[in-house]
Amino acid sequence: MAQPHFSLVKWYLDCVSDAGEVAILYNMHVHWRGIRLNQSSLIATDGQWRAERASACAARIAVSGEKLSIEATHFGLHGEWSAAAAPFERVLYQSSDSVVRWNCLQPAARVRLCLAEKKLTGLGYAECLTLTVPPWKLPMRHLQWGRFVSEQDAVTWIDWRGAYSLCLANHNGTFIEEPYLSDTEVALGFTTLRLSEPLSLREGRLASTILPGAPALARIFPRSIFNVEERKWRSRGTLDGASHRSQGWVIHEDVEWCAR
Repeated sequence: MAQPHFSLVKWYLDCVSDAGEVAILYNMHVHWRGIRLNQSSLIATDGQWRAERASACAARIAVSGEKLSIEATHFGLHGEWSAAAAPFERVLYQSSDSVVRWNCLQPAARVRLCLAEKKLTGLGYAECLTLTVPPWKLPMRHLQWGRFVSEQDAVTWIDWRGAYSLCLANHNGTFIEEPYLSDTEVALGFTTLRLSEPLSLREGRLASTILPGAPALARIFPRSIFNVEERKWRSRGTLDGASHRSQGWVIHEDVEWCAR
């Protein structure tokens, strides 16, 4: 019997101001077994004030040339991302009947964002991940992901480990295979990005961080997916290259599949 078609499209957008204020928006569309679901979530903090919200309403995202606009009225949010670096795309995983496609639309962007009465401007990042395989069926058990943006540089990295493994980074449009990654360093050949002063943005199992705001997902996703442990930070980043040094902000995360 043919398996029901599965499709998950997940948008991730962020912005960090010069002062380190953070706004992160997720927007997800799921189609499976004849059911269509939307889910969006928001994390915003300046290190003292903090907001974390989730909704079954989708944000409206529009891409026109080098500009990306978003409106999430349920969060009182609207903003515009203007590309400051060229996009890139990569297939991260593929089997006979499924694919995970990573579309990094804006490895670096200049962002203007309004959240309720608060205005935020800074550098940001935008990507869209498309899966035709349920995430709990991916042959992976551990994920590290991060992005660094400065006025001169854009670095993104991803490390998936398990029965299937992949480790790569992209620096200003160039892919680097098997970079060295640690909690405080990303080594890209003759270029090294160092992370410092981490601020925790979210920590815990998805059952406590995502599920309370996404009851519809609990009806169609297996419970095991909500046992995934997620840790997310904002850190300062200093990139030392062969010819220059640049400083900016890093958003990075560590995700562990604790159970199937």
